[in-house]
Amino acid sequence: MSKQDLPAGAGKVADQYPEVWRAFQSLGEACAEAGPLDARTRRLVKLALAVGAGSEGAVHSHIRRGLAEGIEPEALKQVAMLAVPTLGLPSGVAALTWIEDLTDS
Repeated sequence: MSKQDLPAGAGKVADQYPEVWRAFQSLGEACAEAGPLDARTRRLVKLALAVGAGSEGAVHSHIRRGLAEGIEPEALKQVAMLAVPTLGLPSGVAALTWIEDLTDS
């Protein structure tokens, strides 16, 4: 992901603290390579983690990247539905609305 593609807050950190940003990117790459999950599965897991953290911005970021990587909108929406029994209906519905911000036109 280039600096131009970053959300405003992350882009600001990347600009103001480039060494920290490079270290953060390296950590992300090392974590991605630490196991057998394929790229699609990793993206869905990261989306689920963002949903669990209640981070609308992170959910939007992973939705944008997932769509760009060819993940179908219905698979992305299912992540929100899977959140319902674990996180509760309000959290699952909130996640679904965040996902639909970018998947429904």
